[in-house]
Amino acid sequence: MPEETLSRQLVVFSLGEEEYALPITQVHEIIRFTEPRSVASSDPSVRGVISLRGKILPVYDLATRLGVEHADVSEAKIVIVETAEDMAGVVVDDVEEVITIDGEQLDEAPTAGGRGIDGIAKIGDRLVVLLDPEGIVGAAGTDAALAEADSASSDDLRVAA
Repeated sequence: MPEETLSRQLVVFSLGEEEYALPITQVHEIIRFTEPRSVASSDPSVRGVISLRGKILPVYDLATRLGVEHADVSEAKIVIVETAEDMAGVVVDDVEEVITIDGEQLDEAPTAGGRGIDGIAKIGDRLVVLLDPEGIVGAAGTDAALAEADSASSDDLRVAA
């Protein structure tokens, strides 16, 4: 049996009154919120882009993506999430803790949960929603990148003409 199924380390953060978590293996780092530079996007959860040590990363408003209310972004954090193909930032209200859970504390996500939810962790009397990094930034990031690439190509054509 793989060790990962026995226990997992999670980074727990809050959005409004709810708690969510990401696997620590896919959290690259956590930074203070700085307003991302706006980019045109049809996805309302795209906040813009930031430069992190010279690399341009898309930043998503996780509360908008999940359809929940959240606090003022001036106190927010940006969690840099690493997926198989890319990295992106997600805006969260606050990072609470890093915890280790056993496999028996993790339940399957309800079928109505959507593809961004990996499961529900039961920690004492708390329920923490475990998010799937690929589901929350993977596909949307690809769509946004394609839209931005199309937009950039159109701009380049206009400039060249």
